[in-house]
Amino acid sequence: MRSVLLLLLSCLLPMSAVRADPAPRMNFVFILIDDLGWADLSCYGSTFYETPHLDALAGSGMRFAQACAACPVCSPTRASIMTGRHPVRVDITDWIPGQTVNPDASHRFLQIEDRDQLPLEEITLAEILRTAGYQTFFAGKWHLGGPGYLPTDQGFETNFGGGHWGQPPAGYFAPWKNPYLQEKYAGEYITERLTEESVSFISNRDPSRPFLLFLSHYDVHTPIHKDKQHFDYFETKRSKIDTESPPINERRGVSRSRQDHAEYASMVSAIDDSVGQIVAALRDSGLEDSTTIIFTSDNGGLCTLRHEGPTSNLPLRSGKGWLYEGGIRVPLIVRVPGMTTTGCVSQAPVVSTDYFPTILELAKINLPPNLILDGKSFVPQLQNNASGETRALFWHYPHYHGSLWTPGAAMRLGDWKLIEFYEFGDAELYNLATDPGELRNLAAAEPDRFDKMRQQLRAWQTELHARMPRPNPAWIEP
Repeated sequence: MRSVLLLLLSCLLPMSAVRADPAPRMNFVFILIDDLGWADLSCYGSTFYETPHLDALAGSGMRFAQACAACPVCSPTRASIMTGRHPVRVDITDWIPGQTVNPDASHRFLQIEDRDQLPLEEITLAEILRTAGYQTFFAGKWHLGGPGYLPTDQGFETNFGGGHWGQPPAGYFAPWKNPYLQEKYAGEYITERLTEESVSFISNRDPSRPFLLFLSHYDVHTPIHKDKQHFDYFETKRSKIDTESPPINERRGVSRSRQDHAEYASMVSAIDDSVGQIVAALRDSGLEDSTTIIFTSDNGGLCTLRHEGPTSNLPLRSGKGWLYEGGIRVPLIVRVPGMTTTGCVSQAPVVSTDYFPTILELAKINLPPNLILDGKSFVPQLQNNASGETRALFWHYPHYHGSLWTPGAAMRLGDWKLIEFYEFGDAELYNLATDPGELRNLAAAEPDRFDKMRQQLRAWQTELHARMPRPNPAWIEP
């Protein structure tokens, strides 16, 4: 089945994409961080965390202020990046395997069963690029299936550390018990090792072929740990804070109201160091002028829990697992040599389904005919910081989550954002231009807009055959 699919794909690609081109072809480095919040970088406003290498990357490229993940949790967003298709369309709407929901009186809905792996029938970005002659390298967190569905089954030639799990099986320090990444010594830090393998690939690649390097760090996902190189610095910085910052109530959970977690800060610095080493390796190899770098996160920072999470996404509301902006808005930095204006900030809303068509356009590879994509290339924004056309964006998260999120959905149209909470039978409407923190619910003040957006959301769910929550007969209304 796999060989038939790849043969078909090679026939769909233009001949110019599968034979050697005398002009240099664009290389791609895609760096995906796990659970990194929108406000976790200095260039996005953090005053506690420090990210000099990422700030420098943003200064040499374009920073997106309103980039969003396709889902507030990891696996669905990762599927959307790999396919350019909405999580609902590929039927991965929760992290794999998802949270088990007991059909007891405290849950209004029964558990929804979605896929536990990215189907092999989906055409991935790596498959298209590989068929077009690209080297395809993967390192880090995969979380889209185990044996039979690994990166090497989905278009990547190599896989360092990617399996079915969402965090290192035995922690961040060796022995980490990862069968796809043999440790070199006791206590080895997996973040540093993944960076080392990526740098080695850059140095030892086949220079006659362009490449996709996909570095998907397990950091900064729990378990929260200390990066010994940076922890003492941030612990000293934290100790100098002498004001209270009580948590913020969020329905059944609470959100952290300040960035002051020294262990988490050290993890952010480890990621920043990694980016600095990757950029240096590209420069040392003479690849700066032929390599696009994309840096982003799979969802918002972990902020809201039964007890507050490790980071704060303020001024955005809530965090990972929630459909408020803190859960879906992510940092995004893109540098395209010869295209992006240095230090530019884009206000165009983009979403993780957009990376697939954007990369193919930059690689000058035609989309296979009849392939249904939900993403849209944002090359025009990269070229001239165009605002882009107003389009409806949708999120569907009908699951319960450990952040105390309950089933719901959301849509955005221009500056307006609708969020539905099925567990509570209500919905909220916000204007993100005047209220980015989503504090003033305008549902009652804008009844026509509110009703129309709910109808649009329901029509989209029907069109994509979205799995809707099923009532739990045992539920007792509180």
